[in-house]
Amino acid sequence: MSADVLAIYRNLSRKPLGHWLFSRLICFKAPYFGSIGPRMTRLEPGCGEATIRHRRSVTNHLGTVHAIALCNLAEFVGGLTTDVSIPRAMRWIPKGMTVEYLKKAVGTMTAVATPAFEPRESTDGYELPMDVVVSNPQGEPVFRARISMWVSPKAGKGG
Repeated sequence: MSADVLAIYRNLSRKPLGHWLFSRLICFKAPYFGSIGPRMTRLEPGCGEATIRHRRSVTNHLGTVHAIALCNLAEFVGGLTTDVSIPRAMRWIPKGMTVEYLKKAVGTMTAVATPAFEPRESTDGYELPMDVVVSNPQGEPVFRARISMWVSPKAGKGG
């Protein structure tokens, strides 16, 4: 796992405004995520959770949370969960994503990411599916994604 990201999260999450600050740091490193204003609320190997508030900047013409905002939320939480779940000798990059829109997305969205199987160290690259379910404030799933993460050895470690 990426000790740096997980250690930073664990340290900041214990402080007032820590989840907000951690999320801002991630958005500073990957600025596009800032467009949805995500908030990481839980991060541990094998599971991550993040939210976005339903506000004008993520709303479509129908008054619901925009489909691409949901995709960005899924990639945000799926990427961080992958980062802290894979062995330290491995790296990752998203390779593809399939999505399902299950119902209208209204209100604060909560996304939960879990890997489809236990990540492993390998001398070869492999695909790690990361499953993400986004739910509305009533706990009803409104969106589901499966992100194909390509996991491979870090440079100098055989890949």
